[in-house]
Amino acid sequence: MTPSPSPTVADVSEQELLAAILRVLAGSSRAVVGPGDDAAVLAAPGGRVVVTTDTLVHGPDFRLAWSSPYDLGFKAAAVNLSDVAAMGARPTALFVALALPETTTIAFVEEVAAGLRAACEELAPECAVEGGDLTVSDTLTIAVTAVGVLAGRPVLRSGARPGDVVAVAGDLGPAARGLALLFDRFRDGSGRPVPVDPALLTAREREEIQAQLRPRPPIGAGVGAAEAGATAMMDVSDGLLLDATRLADASGVTVELDVVDDEAALRGGEDHALLATFAPAQALPAGFRPIGTVRPRGAAPVTIGGEPASGPGGWDPQRDWDSARG
Repeated sequence: MTPSPSPTVADVSEQELLAAILRVLAGSSRAVVGPGDDAAVLAAPGGRVVVTTDTLVHGPDFRLAWSSPYDLGFKAAAVNLSDVAAMGARPTALFVALALPETTTIAFVEEVAAGLRAACEELAPECAVEGGDLTVSDTLTIAVTAVGVLAGRPVLRSGARPGDVVAVAGDLGPAARGLALLFDRFRDGSGRPVPVDPALLTAREREEIQAQLRPRPPIGAGVGAAEAGATAMMDVSDGLLLDATRLADASGVTVELDVVDDEAALRGGEDHALLATFAPAQALPAGFRPIGTVRPRGAAPVTIGGEPASGPGGWDPQRDWDSARG
């Protein structure tokens, strides 16, 4: 028997749509007051909270031909969890606003919710979706606000000191290689995205596309870095070169990177690794590996193998997704 088609957003009330979402999220709340009231109530054991927000918009940030609704939910959670982790905080809650075209099916929205829940359970088990908002829009948009709690001081971009070790946790490069594969292999003759056929990919290529569509940042490493005394830290969302430049500028130092032969690692984006600096006598915490040294500020904010970094670099969604439009 052919299953009945899922109703669309236009077919149900906001309350009915919210009920469908909450059925997927049922039991995941860790708040004092969770979803369903005018606002959530969160416990903040450390007395200080970290808050960040990020928006995924169809067009500049993702394409539905390439991303499943589950992918979208997972990625929307992951990129925000990574920003909380980069401050040395423990993620505790997500608040999700969905702007949905009227033709969006309820099944699609439930899959977005399933991806959000799965990302929390896998990457930050003490975190859950605790509220949000629903509205109708011509453009599918997912806006997430993430909250975390600090056990100690926040780790800022501005604390790196000459002599510190530069280290990274997580992968660098696979998300950019995955995006290149999507551009190269999964567009039609007019340049429009077409669905990904896993049969056309090697196992490594599937992993790289997965890194782009469903990133898995090392969330727990952020708290570990803070506990180990990281002097500076940030999320590597826009490429190692660009984000190392930001850290160098904020700290007033030069970041001297070891030789990096992988252009995707250096100039790609959306890996959501963690870039941190540590005092030279400090043992690196679990998950981190050394990739350079902090020097007094020189002529260039970043050097690679002793030479000033040059050329374009960094992830720009407006630019890097532009060729997939149409």
